[in-house]
Amino acid sequence: MTDAATDPQSPAEALPAESLPSAGPGYHESGLAKLTLGAIGVVFGDIGTSPIYAFRETFAGHHPLTPDVDHIYGVLSLIFWSMMLVVTVKYVSIIMRADNKGEGGSLALLALINRKAEGQRRWTKGIILLGVFATALFYGDSMITPAISVLSAVEGLTVVESGFEPFVLPIAVAILIGLFAIQARGTAKVGALFGPIMAIYFLALAVLGLNQIVHSPEILAALNPWYAIRFFITDGTVAFLALGSVVLAVTGAEALYADMGHFGRSPIRLAWMAFVLPALMLNYLGQGAMLLSLDPAAAGETVQNPFFFLAPEMVRLPLVILATMATVIASQAVISGAFSVTQQAIQLGFIPRLRITHTSAAAAGQIYIPVVNWTLMVMVILLVLSFQTSSNLAAAYGIAVTGAMLIDTVLIAVVLFQLWKWSRLLAGLLLAVFAVVDLAYFTANLTKVPDGGWFPLFIGLVAFTLLTTWARGRKLMIERMNEAAMPISIFIKSAANSAIRVPGTAVFMTTAMDGVPHALLHNLKHNKVLHERVILLTVKIEDVPFVEHGNNLLTDLENGFYRLIVRYGFMQEVNVPAALERVRECGGTFKMMDTSFFLARQTLLSSAKPGMAVWREKLFAWMLRNAESAMEFFKLPTNRVVELGSQVEI
Repeated sequence: MTDAATDPQSPAEALPAESLPSAGPGYHESGLAKLTLGAIGVVFGDIGTSPIYAFRETFAGHHPLTPDVDHIYGVLSLIFWSMMLVVTVKYVSIIMRADNKGEGGSLALLALINRKAEGQRRWTKGIILLGVFATALFYGDSMITPAISVLSAVEGLTVVESGFEPFVLPIAVAILIGLFAIQARGTAKVGALFGPIMAIYFLALAVLGLNQIVHSPEILAALNPWYAIRFFITDGTVAFLALGSVVLAVTGAEALYADMGHFGRSPIRLAWMAFVLPALMLNYLGQGAMLLSLDPAAAGETVQNPFFFLAPEMVRLPLVILATMATVIASQAVISGAFSVTQQAIQLGFIPRLRITHTSAAAAGQIYIPVVNWTLMVMVILLVLSFQTSSNLAAAYGIAVTGAMLIDTVLIAVVLFQLWKWSRLLAGLLLAVFAVVDLAYFTANLTKVPDGGWFPLFIGLVAFTLLTTWARGRKLMIERMNEAAMPISIFIKSAANSAIRVPGTAVFMTTAMDGVPHALLHNLKHNKVLHERVILLTVKIEDVPFVEHGNNLLTDLENGFYRLIVRYGFMQEVNVPAALERVRECGGTFKMMDTSFFLARQTLLSSAKPGMAVWREKLFAWMLRNAESAMEFFKLPTNRVVELGSQVEI
């Protein structure tokens, strides 16, 4: 087992800044233009597909507005200033500065806070739980995003020809099944097309919107914040309910931060400010201008699909195809994000070991986790079949996103006050604005709970329970094992001189930094021999994304005993044989055919000891039984592993 997040307060190894990529892998070699195009293809897929359904939902959703001048201007003003405050100021300008050695996301931010704020324990427990809950909410979001995105695009076929309506669901399901089916092959080749396709898509958004704005340039006045304020003054309750749909325009904002490690801060900022934001706003303004040109009483069909009606009839089918491709790309980004977040959670000790396949020899970040992939596929298809339309799904969408955004505000408050030491007045004013906006969106989305908003909350609760149960269970199990551990110095003096020594090397995997591993005691008890060289090996996952090779700790315990601590970052793949090959100061080189790896397999017994509820103990035991074997996780040679069982009470 790794020593990942057993104690979330354990200090991380300090590394020189130049040893880690500050702006994503390959930033210095690839050039800003190439990375910016890549960011357009991956990072902005979710927020980029929002125009397909976000503006529509405010006028044709569960709380429809009359498409008159005041409401259209008010909604457009809310969309623009939401993008400016939430995306541009909060995420792009501030939160993206809080990177953990180049990596972003809730878990990376949580690890950064724990590493930097060591000793300020009053933040610790609550902040950890918030960070874990934000991660749990992400899984709900990663199920809804592919469902609503692909379904909303395929529904565009009904604009081309109403007779296509019976085929919308089968086509959407087929596309989603195909998308999840190709995950095992990796996305490197398909990913090369993401940037150009999304660039064309954003250009199409801009051109379609601009075409309407040219005919109604007065729509640009909607950028004035007064129209949003007046909307609330004149229609307070209606405006509040409209926030539940307006927020759909900024879903995907958190992806800018989460994907920062892949592309870097500068390419994402440049892509947003110079290309994506203008294209999105031109399209939203174009949709508003088109609705203004129609008689509200006769705007029925157009209000149901304003995005596709922006296009002339002859190019609507190509637009549907382009939009579908964009939604597939957006879904791919979310699925890849789910793999990435799961890997981080495994390394940080919140999820059991799972089988992880690397789909690219060149890019370490391209991974595939079968159990996550197929679970997402089943849930996404169930969502599509249950909710039937993207409008119904929109009722479920938003709560997970706004909940995660609210948690990000709390986490960034810790960063501003404790880590960056900003002026309390400046930080307080800024955080107050963010908190008001986030709370308004979150509470507006709570009205959606009966109509489907319960789903992401339910998924988030289940994921949160699993994550915290695993972290707590591992901590208790290791504490119980350490209580019974014999000091290594006593063991060496008593056993090393009396036991028979046999040729070769024995590596005993252990989570403890001191004491005798259970597997070593069992081996001596049953086999009554010790190898000439005995390595007590601990794999420790640090609170940084990457740790340089050779940053290990070796202690000579005498009489052929050594304690070796191998360090990895939470974004790195663990490979014990490869790490041992780099060790030279441990009694000579390691030859795998002369090395045996001893692992302990624990069987849990419930006890009356305080720690966890009985149902959580049983849940933890089930998760432990179904975790991937340590042999596969640590990449140990299959013919050199010995497993020894032990029983542990928690």
